[in-house]
Amino acid sequence: MVFPPRLKLKLVLGNDDTLLGPGKIALLKAIQREQSLSKAAKSINMSYRRAWLLIQELNDALKEPVLITHTGGQSGGGSELTNVATDIIDIYERLTLEAEEATETSRESVAALLR
Repeated sequence: MVFPPRLKLKLVLGNDDTLLGPGKIALLKAIQREQSLSKAAKSINMSYRRAWLLIQELNDALKEPVLITHTGGQSGGGSELTNVATDIIDIYERLTLEAEEATETSRESVAALLR
């Protein structure tokens, strides 16, 4: 049996800049799990520079930052998501679920055409 194709949701701002997509959400979830931007980037095979740029893009677009960073020292550094970041993850996941449900019949039609 062929399963219906899944959607990859991408929210785009008016100037065609991606506000949210699978890459940024994967990064935020990895930061949540790893408590470190560098460890999070490594865990999803993303360069630290790319990860930092994605965080900057989110911070530039949103009213509040998505990340709180702690500098190193005896306890080491780290990163922690803000409430805005966890809200963004929840909203994105809810939007994805709604889109999947709304397009189920059409995606099944595509699946019927696949090998």
